[in-house]
Amino acid sequence: MKAPDAAAEAQYRAAMEAGAVADLGGRVLLGLRGADRVRFLNGQVTSDVKALGEWTSQPACLTNAKGRLCAEVRITAVPEAFHLDAEAGLADALQARLERYMVADDVALALLEGMALLHVVGPKARDLNAEWLPGGVHAVTARRFGIDGWDVWLDTARAGEVLARARSASVLLDEEVLEAIRVERGVPRWGFELGEDTLPPEAGLDRTHIDYHKGCYVGQEVISRIRSVGHVNRSLVGFAADDGQLLPGMTLWSPAQPDRPVGSVTSVAWSFALEKPVGLGYLRRGTLVGGLTARLEGSPPLSVHLRELPQPSP
Repeated sequence: MKAPDAAAEAQYRAAMEAGAVADLGGRVLLGLRGADRVRFLNGQVTSDVKALGEWTSQPACLTNAKGRLCAEVRITAVPEAFHLDAEAGLADALQARLERYMVADDVALALLEGMALLHVVGPKARDLNAEWLPGGVHAVTARRFGIDGWDVWLDTARAGEVLARARSASVLLDEEVLEAIRVERGVPRWGFELGEDTLPPEAGLDRTHIDYHKGCYVGQEVISRIRSVGHVNRSLVGFAADDGQLLPGMTLWSPAQPDRPVGSVTSVAWSFALEKPVGLGYLRRGTLVGGLTARLEGSPPLSVHLRELPQPSP
């Protein structure tokens, strides 16, 4: 993996040192309304929806009866409704999962047509919000990429104006830079670290997405049992390689267990902070980490080491 160009590095520096804007319009945006919306949604997700005040947000999981992920979402409380957003690939599955449990509830779920979602990050992001955002628009605190930021919900026309200003000021973050920040900060993503075979605690989502003191939801019994046992069979970790090409899909091997792989690499991005590629992936519990190698069929083994990830927060 080659180092990104100067424009990408400038975007990264803006996000870390000043303020920058991300367009999250590629995510599926849903609205949930109705008198029973709080009770209904609280029975579907792992976080405590009752704790949300207007214009606050929190991440959450939807799990099946076996405690495995159906979706990973962010919930924003707005007047008389909840806004939910998730990876675009979850659009059909997320709607179907919620609608399956709408039996006698006074709730309605619909796509948020004409609505856009932006995210502003950086130590001076609050100043950026005050300067660029139209009057009456709310900025909601959210740590989507492992750094402090604010979500901004607004109509598509006004969002286009903000994005045009960000692009002209060279502080509009592209996908490559967003991935670099995400992987550096150890934030799991649906389709990469998260999928329908994932137990939330494997990806560290128990620290950010799960309230163990709330009422019942689908999958709660299994999630609580995992906590009482005290471990899962694999965990999300960070990787780095001093030489060679670290690639997604590589399997991980330990000299202490040469007969089978002990993990896999799920995401790789350029780290502007370390000036080399870094990765995310899973490592089996109890693996001796000394001498780890990553392999891809047809390529020589690559020596890798674990990289400590920042402590996550919602």
